[in-house]
Amino acid sequence: MVPLIFIARVSDVSLGTFRTIVVFRGQKLLASIIGFFEILIWLIAASQVLTNLDQWYLALAYAGGFAVGTYVGIVIESSFAIGSELIRCISFNHDVLATKLRDEGFQVISFDGDMGESHPIELLLIIERRRNIPALIQRILSLDHSAVYSVSDVKTVYEGPQPAARRNPVRSVLMHMVKR
Repeated sequence: MVPLIFIARVSDVSLGTFRTIVVFRGQKLLASIIGFFEILIWLIAASQVLTNLDQWYLALAYAGGFAVGTYVGIVIESSFAIGSELIRCISFNHDVLATKLRDEGFQVISFDGDMGESHPIELLLIIERRRNIPALIQRILSLDHSAVYSVSDVKTVYEGPQPAARRNPVRSVLMHMVKR
């Protein structure tokens, strides 16, 4: 019974962690379905522990499953990479990075700025799918190794008017790397 309680707890807590993150990303229906299975598994595991309180090792399996389930839930959510993120990037090579990223199919909003009269900068804002973020960051740093960036979660995105046909940014980055 100990392995079953442990596995049940890992399962329900993983689902709960994943559900919480999905709720944050605005996926109501998916969160509801996950919640149904999460609570069903929890009821079965908790009832076994609560009806056998004299068996302390069941409580350890229950608690251990909770700890492992939290970690597993985060790993699962990371692999799904649901949603979008905002990258704010400061480029010290004025008017270079935004143009190159646009040529590769990324939608980039850029602003001119400065860090004093002799230090022009370009501020870039890019909203991109989470699964594309690692490739985008790698591309930014390959084009401008001195660029500074931050990444923030975005709950919802209004796509707005679309510029000329957008190419697949991950494919563009990979194709660029293959050409080298």
